[in-house]
Amino acid sequence: MIPLDYGRSFIIGKAPSNEVRFWVESRTRIVDEASGTSEDYYQVGSCKSENTFGEKDLLLQDNYDFLPIFGPEWGVVFRRKAYLFDGYRETRPAVEWWDGQDYHLVEGGEVEELASNEAIREATYANAPIVTQTEIAHNGLRAIIECPVKTMNTRRGDDMYQVDSGPVAFPDLTRPYDRHIDRLTLAFVVFNAPHFADFVLEVPTQVGGEKVHHYSEILSLEAENRVYAVR
Repeated sequence: MIPLDYGRSFIIGKAPSNEVRFWVESRTRIVDEASGTSEDYYQVGSCKSENTFGEKDLLLQDNYDFLPIFGPEWGVVFRRKAYLFDGYRETRPAVEWWDGQDYHLVEGGEVEELASNEAIREATYANAPIVTQTEIAHNGLRAIIECPVKTMNTRRGDDMYQVDSGPVAFPDLTRPYDRHIDRLTLAFVVFNAPHFADFVLEVPTQVGGEKVHHYSEILSLEAENRVYAVR
């Protein structure tokens, strides 16, 4: 899977009422090893709930975060309010979100796999755009979670790096689902070695006497991590 150039990759709605453009923020490919089929899911940047094209009062009261993921057949929108909300997750056929989507996905023109900690650190210091792919597998399913690195920690003294980026579309491969879209949960990915990755998932979380959606469920998984400079 050639990494995307995330600075130039967008998804645009087809609806005449709002040809909304979303910046692509991560890609998750789910592969069924038995059938040889795969599906790609594109998580786009979060925005706020709007009175779109209004004359005034452009932000809705009781405002919430609004984040879509688009797949080949289905799309899901996450609406995160300041309290636990029954409408947090809404899944529809992708064509029902803004009359479908046009994809403008640009693959990296010059892609270099960074095969050592030193190479990762030097690309960081050179301010190269960096993209990671984290591959996980379970029960005949394989997933590649790709994202641009927004936060990269480095330490010269002992040649260390640590990726901390998100959100990404994390797929639950451990249980059967009728649709791959239902596997997806918003998460952040963290790793500093090629053989494992830690994820923190957004789930209902007890805060005092209330529940909210928050990044709180932590998983550590065997994984194959690849790091690329995409110029």
